[in-house]
Amino acid sequence: MYDVVIIGGGVVGSSIAYHLTREGRAGRVCVVEPDPTYEFASTPRAVGGVRRLFSLPENIAMSRLSLDAYRDFEQLMAVGGEPAPIGFRRGGYLFLYSPEQAAILERNFRTQRDLGCPVELLDRDGLKRRFPSLGLDDVAVGCHSPEDGWVDPYSALLGFRRKAQSQGAVYLEDRVVGLELSGRKVSAVSLEKGGRLPAAAAVNAAGAWALEICRMVGMRLPVEPLRRMAYYFETRAEVEPLPLTKDLSGLFFKPEGAGFVGGLPNMAEPAGFNFELDYGYFDRVVWPSLARRVPAFAAAKLQRGWAGLYDQNRLDGNAIIGPWTGGLENFHVACGFSGHGLMHAPAVGLAVSELLLDGRFSTIDLSRLGYRRVVDGTPLSEQGII
Repeated sequence: MYDVVIIGGGVVGSSIAYHLTREGRAGRVCVVEPDPTYEFASTPRAVGGVRRLFSLPENIAMSRLSLDAYRDFEQLMAVGGEPAPIGFRRGGYLFLYSPEQAAILERNFRTQRDLGCPVELLDRDGLKRRFPSLGLDDVAVGCHSPEDGWVDPYSALLGFRRKAQSQGAVYLEDRVVGLELSGRKVSAVSLEKGGRLPAAAAVNAAGAWALEICRMVGMRLPVEPLRRMAYYFETRAEVEPLPLTKDLSGLFFKPEGAGFVGGLPNMAEPAGFNFELDYGYFDRVVWPSLARRVPAFAAAKLQRGWAGLYDQNRLDGNAIIGPWTGGLENFHVACGFSGHGLMHAPAVGLAVSELLLDGRFSTIDLSRLGYRRVVDGTPLSEQGII
């Protein structure tokens, strides 16, 4: 009998496992993960950014907590004196906005400053002085968050997993194929290899596969897998140190090794488990956009790329965290991050552990991110955030 069974051993599930086992109050914790190599998991295919540039106070608070956790991760996740390096780098974030969107950016900037974020607002002249390589003809203003940054995603995942295991969490290499019910509760988790795990509580942290788990118990979930492609390229042209930069088209890029990683999400992408990399999309869409934003990127040479999956929340693009309101009493979800799973994993792991151990949020109140808004059909969306 397990006190908690976590379905999905990616960075979110492993953070939950770490926080649950940290003080020894959770009892027996089991994480079911079908692929311990994480070949197709979303986390290792992520870009790794962590930012406070949001409009919702909940997302800002989660990012602030997560940034602190990643800053100290190497020692926090040390096992037997062996540190857990994740390449944490405060390279900064920069959001660029057109004249039509300037008012929204300024409103978000005030919210971020009110919540203690060290952000700065830069007009076009200020942006040009600070980042002379940027093409800014269509940009009126930018928001720069110099203390935000990025981590190595795979190292973060392995760090959480290894620490959780050292604290007693059990990881099973298996796939959940069913949930047994007793009244309004999950009583056991059925496994592909034929076993079953009696459980006092279950958490769906299956990421892009979360909908498949919810369907087993008839829970409606507006989350689906969505392909996102990223490309690594290099250029011989001189470019000053740039932060992770995004504009309202969805274009993003950040320094990576001797070059840059970038992409431009296709919002018309059909849902599905598609891991095929489209090099033609880089030539047709991404490269021209990169060259407009940074003229030096016109000479960029594509080196490689990869495709991963978002667990895209079609309701509002934000995470769904907490119990199944109106459904099974001991079935929780932590999914729908829409690209922000790694970014918010430390905070979400803490929040879900508080719910399971104490029955309430203590550190950050994430009630508005609960399942109730799915039941009511009331989106909680970011405003003017890329």
